Amino acid sequence: MSIIESRLKQDDNFERRLRAWRREVARLKTEGEKIRLGGGEKARARQKKQGKMLARERVEALCDPSSFLELGLWVGHGMYEEYGGAPAGGVVTGIGKIHGRDVMVVSNDATVKAGAWFPITCKKILRAQEIVMENRLPVVYLVDSAGVFLPMQDEVFPDKEHFGRVFYNNARISAEGIFQMAAIMGSCVAGGAYLPIMSDESHIVEKTGSIFLAGSHLVQAAIGEKIDNEELGGAIVQCDISGVVDHRHPDDASCLKKIRNQFSQLAAGEVAPFARREPREPRYPAEELYGVLPLDRMRPYDTRELLARLLDDSEFEEYKTTYGQSLLCGTGWIDGWAVGIVANQRSIVSSKTGTGTADKELQIGGVIYSDSADKGARFVELCNQKQIPLVFMQDVTGFMVGSRAERGGIIKDGAKLVNAVANSVVPKITLFVGNSYGAGNYGMCGKAYGARFLYAWPSASIAVMGGDQASKTLLAIQLKNRGDDVSEEEKAERLREIKARYAGAMDPRYAAARLWVDEIIDPIETRRIVSRSLACTACNPHLPPFRTGVLQT
Repeated sequence: MSIIESRLKQDDNFERRLRAWRREVARLKTEGEKIRLGGGEKARARQKKQGKMLARERVEALCDPSSFLELGLWVGHGMYEEYGGAPAGGVVTGIGKIHGRDVMVVSNDATVKAGAWFPITCKKILRAQEIVMENRLPVVYLVDSAGVFLPMQDEVFPDKEHFGRVFYNNARISAEGIFQMAAIMGSCVAGGAYLPIMSDESHIVEKTGSIFLAGSHLVQAAIGEKIDNEELGGAIVQCDISGVVDHRHPDDASCLKKIRNQFSQLAAGEVAPFARREPREPRYPAEELYGVLPLDRMRPYDTRELLARLLDDSEFEEYKTTYGQSLLCGTGWIDGWAVGIVANQRSIVSSKTGTGTADKELQIGGVIYSDSADKGARFVELCNQKQIPLVFMQDVTGFMVGSRAERGGIIKDGAKLVNAVANSVVPKITLFVGNSYGAGNYGMCGKAYGARFLYAWPSASIAVMGGDQASKTLLAIQLKNRGDDVSEEEKAERLREIKARYAGAMDPRYAAARLWVDEIIDPIETRRIVSRSLACTACNPHLPPFRTGVLQT
């Protein structure tokens, strides 16, 4: 393979960028640690006083040491503030190893509103189940939840992608032969009681775990029976008398130990035949990624400098090197996994438009032109033919616009790329490196296009268009009917307000809060996290036939 030779100039600007992104990563990690405190110290102390482990302590005890990759830490960030917030959506999700095997873990955080389900909690658990089904990962549910957050029940309960869909997925996952284990480690009430019991095997912790369709207060209100929760649906009742639950344990630690023991007996699954080789480190330090990324997201840079610090031995076999140069396509290896790379080139490039040496067009970095869309579509088809997983690296401002682009057929070429990405059957992993604007988000495999995993760097920005364009457009709409009756001072003030609001919505934390991405990651952790994600995708050996339907050629 060809080796990418870095031409990165380590000058004052490099050092300034490196220091700035290092500070931003540190800031996000500090904020993340606050999120991990859940409902706060008082709520954590109450749970410990009850003899219960905290949600993340349970996860650590269940999984092999240092193996848990948390997904959705930022879910709910800045949301539901009128109710006191919902850190991490009130539930911990992610992929851990149990005896070396990748397993999805879902652990309710009872320090956050007693583990009640907000709308975003439901969305987060459904996303975890989606990952389970797409990658055929076993799943463990550690249940400790008061059920639906009643003030918002209309946004959690009745719709297709609401509370009931979780139990629908329980049934489908089991029918697919994907193993589900559940442990009732606290409250498990009403509709939520179906989740552990629709799992394949269930456990309950004595004195703290309880499961029933209606709690003691509702039972008294409904039928006049006076009974406490332990007598109604505690461990002895539901394990020894009703037989609803399979195993009971004296405490959290023994319950989790038993689950670990049971997983050691789980049969190994088939794996996909994706190409592998011995991992090799890139030729350039990962830390230098901070120095590549511009602080001004509109400034150009050579995307190959990122690839040189992500790919094994900095090797990249580029596809159609001299054609459609605003999109880099090619194959390489990440930690020993063969991958196809589709990455927006942020340098300004030139494209031949005729047979003469002067027949060239300068193309703006980050923009998808007709030739690059055509190239990208064919490369995606090629990777499906070879069964090579795809890694998309987004720093895209959109498809090219204007009369020249329209006459060149940009819509049909863009549609061809979108079609190929939508119908691709090999695993897709998307990295939001920088901009992700407009239909460029779609062509580069945004959330709607079936990526198995999606990760954002702190430099990411997801929106329908760039901040300046959007803000000026919104201002023009607001002032459309006022004519000249607007002072320059008012225009400037309104533009500042609009820009501030729009900038907040473009922050990667905003995207992660709403599950547009699975996690915000430190760029220097990218190889490890992508490798782990590829290992998960390989747990599903079944790839359907690749078909695109009608292409606009």
